[in-house]
Amino acid sequence: MAKRRKISAPSADDLSRIEEEFRRETPARPNAALAPISQVSAEAAAAQPVVDAATRAEQEQQRADAAALDAAKGEGRLIEMIPLDDILADAMVRDRTVIDPDEMSELKASIAAHGLRLPIEVFRRTEGDQPYGLLSGYRRLWAVRELLALTGDAKYKSIKALVRDPEVLGGSFAAMVEENEVRASLSHYERGRIAVVAAQQGAFANTEEAVAQLFNVASKAKRSKIRSFSLIFEELGDLLEFPENLKERDGLRLSTALRNGAEPELRDALAKTEPASAEAEWACMLPVIEAFELTGTSGTRGGRPKKQPPKLGWSGRDTLHLSSGVTLQSGTDSQGYVIRLKGRGVDSALVERAMEHLQYLFEKG
Repeated sequence: MAKRRKISAPSADDLSRIEEEFRRETPARPNAALAPISQVSAEAAAAQPVVDAATRAEQEQQRADAAALDAAKGEGRLIEMIPLDDILADAMVRDRTVIDPDEMSELKASIAAHGLRLPIEVFRRTEGDQPYGLLSGYRRLWAVRELLALTGDAKYKSIKALVRDPEVLGGSFAAMVEENEVRASLSHYERGRIAVVAAQQGAFANTEEAVAQLFNVASKAKRSKIRSFSLIFEELGDLLEFPENLKERDGLRLSTALRNGAEPELRDALAKTEPASAEAEWACMLPVIEAFELTGTSGTRGGRPKKQPPKLGWSGRDTLHLSSGVTLQSGTDSQGYVIRLKGRGVDSALVERAMEHLQYLFEKG
């Protein structure tokens, strides 16, 4: 039978020796009771300098200001000083075709006396030597350039500008039109011209869509007039010397004649003259327009004889023949009085204008 080994409890000296050996073999760990992540956090906190509440508030304000500045710059609300040489003024076809010399002189005098109060608007370009293209502020830009050429003053070498994203503004053409409509109303011809140009450059599918999008806040009647002047630019824009001076009524008469096929005769009349004024230019077109108003087509072309126009004036008590070729006929039905408009010159624009005038007659009292 094997002998049992007698086990005795270690003495105090033995325990001290064993503990000493354990400490020698095991590296010391500060904060051994802490979990590793807690230890890392504690060390990071200890490494940070102590910051008082006022300093922390100032740092937070600086971060908020920096974020607001970045947002303003990204949204085109930050005014920057941009060198004139960095801006391509003709990056887009302009909607305004005439700059009044007197207005330009007044603008230069104002800028010289008080500085440029209203910044221009530009957009970033991805090609060419000039990094910015002009979006709006054509006259302001040219005024500052002329002041620089006149004075040589270094303060005119750059200009206040807002850097815009034209797509955010609804497209560069729309942004330009909106700016000019707000600050200096465009003529009907200028509105029609920019609609045609925008369509030709591929910004819109056609002129009709361009008018609808560029002038979407305008009334239906106003958009109809713009389409009429668009037609004038399309068919006669290369020959007209004073198109911006066309009165609204005259322009609508001209567009109606064009719709009825008067383009060849009108181009021929314009090509044979060199008018010195808007009145002379209108006078050379007027005979052609009147001929088409009476017959709906030119009386000089060959072919089948044209139907003679009705006698002008009243025919009975309910029919009125106008010199424009339009016939008005009154009558009644179960709902009240009726006025019927007939003739080759009658279109939606004419009817809308007639409605507007009736509104004026019935409401002016």
